[in-house]
Amino acid sequence: MRRADRIVWLLALMATGVAPAAATSCAKPVYLTFDTGHMGIAPLVADVLQRQKIQVTFFLADERTQDGGSSLDDTQAAWWKARAAEGHAFGSHTMSHLRWLADRPGGRFEMRPDAGPHAGKRVTVDTATYCAEIAAPAERFKAITGRVMLPLYRAPGGKTSPKLLQAASSCGWTHVGWSDAGFLGDELPSDRHPNASLLKQALARIQPGDILLAHLGIWSRQDPWAPTVLEPLIEGLKARGLCFATLREHPRYGAAR
Repeated sequence: MRRADRIVWLLALMATGVAPAAATSCAKPVYLTFDTGHMGIAPLVADVLQRQKIQVTFFLADERTQDGGSSLDDTQAAWWKARAAEGHAFGSHTMSHLRWLADRPGGRFEMRPDAGPHAGKRVTVDTATYCAEIAAPAERFKAITGRVMLPLYRAPGGKTSPKLLQAASSCGWTHVGWSDAGFLGDELPSDRHPNASLLKQALARIQPGDILLAHLGIWSRQDPWAPTVLEPLIEGLKARGLCFATLREHPRYGAAR
């Protein structure tokens, strides 16, 4: 990392409330990330992360939860405050889990929210509206925790276009996807992709530098991925000499601001 980029990265890091010293101990990192979901397995995920003493990156959207609320409501606030206090990193997943469908003329985008008052409906948004969608989870996160998100976001499903990424960039947001080997499969059907197969594949394929993707609960998954796969995966990767870092420490995304 260039000196100028490192200075910018350190300033962004300090804004999150996490000491820079936490970013210096991982030689062969992988970057485990979680998108929000129905939050049913969130307590189990937190237990594993605490037990394994690792930090991860969460991407936040206000999705429907198993208790009838949403993932950023007051019921979930204590969970997010605890994760922030533990030093995890955070990015946006768009407030209404807004999925890109197509570019439209005039710098507009056809999209479909999975949550909120227009859930399941096709909507057309402009750049300002899209930027507000990305920024809303950051505002809610700061209200809950008093801390600042990284200027990173993940589009639901990873669906984007060059124009959509340009729109997000115009308001200061950098998109983060995941590595091919980092697709952990927790959103795949359990009958065709059992946990044992997902674990075996991940342990065989993941390499240093990979960004890994999982969720805090998938409605369609009958055999919960966490903690059944999560803890053996972490232990197996550690046994291979890999370690875990947040996207604050990533050579590209850590200097995004």
